[in-house]
Amino acid sequence: MTEKIVGMITSYPGLNQSDWLWQQTPYSFGKWGNIRIQANHPQPDFLLLYQFDFWKPVKKLSWKGRLKQTFKPKPPEPDIREKFRGVPKDQIIYLLREPPLDEVVGNHKRNYEIAKQYCGYVSGPDDLAPTPDYMPAIWYHSNGFRELNEMNSPEKVRPCSWITSGVSRTENHRKRLDFLKDLQSKNGEIDFYGRGLPTWVKASGELKNKWYGMAPYYYNLAIENYADNDWYVSEKLWDSLLAWCLPIYYGGPAADRLLPPGSFLRLPSLDEQGVSYIQEVISSPDAWFEAQAAIAEARQIILHKLNLLNWLSEFSEEFNL
Repeated sequence: MTEKIVGMITSYPGLNQSDWLWQQTPYSFGKWGNIRIQANHPQPDFLLLYQFDFWKPVKKLSWKGRLKQTFKPKPPEPDIREKFRGVPKDQIIYLLREPPLDEVVGNHKRNYEIAKQYCGYVSGPDDLAPTPDYMPAIWYHSNGFRELNEMNSPEKVRPCSWITSGVSRTENHRKRLDFLKDLQSKNGEIDFYGRGLPTWVKASGELKNKWYGMAPYYYNLAIENYADNDWYVSEKLWDSLLAWCLPIYYGGPAADRLLPPGSFLRLPSLDEQGVSYIQEVISSPDAWFEAQAAIAEARQIILHKLNLLNWLSEFSEEFNL
């Protein structure tokens, strides 16, 4: 079977590097099955538009800003198809990965409508998408695929960690920060990591490699920004399990359909009940020991089945190129 090249464009800053996703395969240069992912290949067989924004809101200026603005003729917009490197429509894949939060759902609708004009497959983790579906898995550990695939559990020396951020631009983000404040005030056994955290957080700092903030811990808090549909589940859960943590997970029902029973614990709510639940679980490593077989099974599902490279390989097999 002829190898097929998958290119990629995205609106995520800094993600167009040549080796994007190469850590998610045991083979060289992004090979998996019958595909090879090379983000910047000039003539790929398939093109992945990964969280690509066709439409962006215009920044509103204050009245003072409008007075200072110099009006110049706006150059014509380049044909968007120039970005697609000659790939036919039915071989262009659009995957939107962000949750449909109230504050951004309008942007999602616009992106889906435009994507249908240029892409043969348009999907996202919400019912607004032409093809609603779970997000294929990516992860944010720097470990190689073979290491993750073959390793036993690393030594566990601390009860629980939470890697999060100080983002507060949506109501859901603010709710998560309120829960963090409540949790921190009542439990000293959790280590917090992340970028842009408020000064009141007793944080251990930002991590370049999430492995170091997960692997030494029995438990990890995996708290989604969105938990209100049947599709959304993010790398928060994959990262936790690949580090052999038992995730204490807050999210929608998608995880139950994708992973084996017992491979994660359900956080009931982001309130006092949730705080009490976490305190009870992390007081002992017993639940982690009981979940070892389920965690091992879940890790293999993430690495081999849910893996975005595996998804792309299976998608490409439908074409006789």
